Amino acid sequence: MLSEMQTDEKIIEVKSLTKSYKNLLAVDSLELNVYKGDIFGFLGPNGAGKSTTIRMLLTLIRPEAGTINLFGKSLKNERKSILSNIGALVEKPDFYNYLSAYKNLEILSRLSGKDIKKKRILEILEIVGLKSRKDSKVKTYSHGMKQRLGIAQTLLHNPDLIILDEPTTGLDPQGMKEIRDLIIHLCKEENKTIFLSSHILSEVEQIANRMIIINKGKAIVEGSVQELLQSSELRVTVEVTEIDDAKKLINNSDWSGKLDFAENGKMYFKISSEEISELNKFLVNNDISVNAVIPTRSLEQFFLKITEEAA
Repeated sequence: MLSEMQTDEKIIEVKSLTKSYKNLLAVDSLELNVYKGDIFGFLGPNGAGKSTTIRMLLTLIRPEAGTINLFGKSLKNERKSILSNIGALVEKPDFYNYLSAYKNLEILSRLSGKDIKKKRILEILEIVGLKSRKDSKVKTYSHGMKQRLGIAQTLLHNPDLIILDEPTTGLDPQGMKEIRDLIIHLCKEENKTIFLSSHILSEVEQIANRMIIINKGKAIVEGSVQELLQSSELRVTVEVTEIDDAKKLINNSDWSGKLDFAENGKMYFKISSEEISELNKFLVNNDISVNAVIPTRSLEQFFLKITEEAA
């Protein structure tokens, strides 16, 4: 997905960011760039340094080295003005369970020191799809509703950048869809730039236009989701009628190294998109009846391939 408002204006610019804990190098000379209008996927296995990076972006911990610029300003020098333009949901949101959603947001708005009107709070509840339940006690909310209320909290002061750390953790498929739709709405309709950390790769693939994968504190790859996936290897399923003849033919040809495995009338290859027609032609020319050729590529496959190579 590519946001219509995405520009070359950098919202987050990180250079040589480094943080260690005793003998553990959590973030190792990390570089990343997030542009205005991005839904930016921040990916990595457990222990990759994602949470540490987010905490440095929010000044919850200090980096040992490197620089962080947000909205073109130095976070070190202009912390207060920068943070006033960021909304963040880190881990599980906490609320007063015996108070209503509206009352919770009203209290949080007072704590922020901002003069946030009732009309704005109602607008935010409308944006996150909770206006009809604004007077319900939070204890009656589902996990997904609480996550949406957590995102509502990040919108109180109308920030330009929203940082979300694992916002769909523990949600059922419907709850995940609601959060996904909300993130897209915030970017496209509310003109927010989204920095999304998640381990649910299929979710990121559906909504992010750019991403970075980090492992052991280092950036492995960064760029357009679409371009990165197009550059990766495809898994191609080829359905044939004569599976034994097809396997024998492939095993005695230059394609043998491309065949992953074969079973139940299907052969599974790891090849580039350019090789699909060549493989099909090879099989047909050797009297193998090809019933279907099904290419698949996913962010999960790409993620596993990249992180395994970096291990």
